[in-house]
Amino acid sequence: MATGRRTDEGSGATRILVVGGGYVGMYTALRLQSKLRRGEASVTVVDPQPHMTYQPFLPEAAGGSIEPRHVVVPLRKTLKHCHVMTGRVTTVEHARRAATVELGDGRVEELGYDVLVMAPGSVARTLPIPGLAERGIAFKTIGEAIYLRNHVLSRLDAAASTIDPVLRRRLLSFVVIGGGYAGIEALAELEDMARYATRYYENIEPSDMRWVLVEAANRVMPEVSPTLGVYTVERLLERHIEVYLETKVSSVADGHVVLDDGTEFDADTIVWTAGVKANPMLAQTDLALDARGRLRCTAALQVHGLPGVFSAGDCAAVPDLSRTAEDPNATTSPSAQHAVRQAKVVAHNVLAHLRGGSPKTYEHSYAGSVASLGLYRGVAEIYGIKLKGIVAWFMHRTYHVSRMPTFNRKVRVLADWTLALFFRREVVSLGQIHEPKAEFSRVTAPPPAAVTAAAEPPAGEAQPPAEKPTTPEPAHTPG
Repeated sequence: MATGRRTDEGSGATRILVVGGGYVGMYTALRLQSKLRRGEASVTVVDPQPHMTYQPFLPEAAGGSIEPRHVVVPLRKTLKHCHVMTGRVTTVEHARRAATVELGDGRVEELGYDVLVMAPGSVARTLPIPGLAERGIAFKTIGEAIYLRNHVLSRLDAAASTIDPVLRRRLLSFVVIGGGYAGIEALAELEDMARYATRYYENIEPSDMRWVLVEAANRVMPEVSPTLGVYTVERLLERHIEVYLETKVSSVADGHVVLDDGTEFDADTIVWTAGVKANPMLAQTDLALDARGRLRCTAALQVHGLPGVFSAGDCAAVPDLSRTAEDPNATTSPSAQHAVRQAKVVAHNVLAHLRGGSPKTYEHSYAGSVASLGLYRGVAEIYGIKLKGIVAWFMHRTYHVSRMPTFNRKVRVLADWTLALFFRREVVSLGQIHEPKAEFSRVTAPPPAAVTAAAEPPAGEAQPPAEKPTTPEPAHTPG
């Protein structure tokens, strides 16, 4: 494996390294490139993906309300005055001011820096549940959203073609584990899409499908008031979605779902949205971490004891100054609302560090939350005002399109919504994109006769015992 060192030494400009191209990384770099003076500093952004994903729109992308390409922002196109590297930072040695980057072609480079912004974000928080790794799928990336859309529709196609009632029930059973924002919105949008799609199947009715939500806590969406949580559950029950609260999943091995209350059933779609945790790569740094593996930060978004190292977002334990009076150890929640606002403070404080200015502290009182429950349905709580139904749904769309980065993406999302008012929803599965070589492999495979002849042993040798035939599993199973 080739290695190299890239330091940009001799350029005279301060080297700013931004680890992560998500909310914090992209917004920080975007603000820096507009505020830095010519030759004052160079900005390098490293992320495994060449784009930033606006995650609040993933449910609508999965449900077909928004074109998937319109919920991602290409980093190179947006950060025109930054160096963008598509790779994964594996280690950071701040004692040497160096970060190790693993690039897509297998090369490993070492990047030197003077100022560091750590924003690798979070990953799905999983539990050692039997079968979860093989059968489950998370809901954090655009790839997962597209996969789930195609997978759910392909289950309808398979169920419409089978005459096996047991297999049919399994194909039409869908489980979402986790009742936070991600789980509720993913469940609502996917169920809404699937119910709409059943009108095009002669032998599938909405009542044939089984949608199940499992949540370990005693309520859903803890970000909103208990009354709105109850309202959300009531709306889900009206749509015949089964809701299991204060219930844990014991096993999903081979698609057989076992709950700790004794409930058991088979499902071919298992979506895991039960929380997030800080990116594990933080353990491969010499930076200060808290008990939950997050970077310990000051209210100025500086990593404790390290001038010139900043962090924010899901990977950072930032004091929540709006709540420290009641809880001195309170930290900001891992949400897009905080990440976007923290990025502005990070950019300001990086500039202040370069120019000898005064840093700002981050303080943002909770403004409220909005959530979509499918087309024309939603809940919202804005500055204590509770909204439900189509008004909340409209607030959800208005808020998030206002936060969508770049004018280009705002217009494209608005165009998608406008076209949806005049044309019916597209409900076609494009499952082939997950196995693009399957058809080519089939037509280039040796003819059956040649395979049989090659498999026959020479005369006089013993024949191996015939294997017992097995029933093939349906295509496009998660995992």
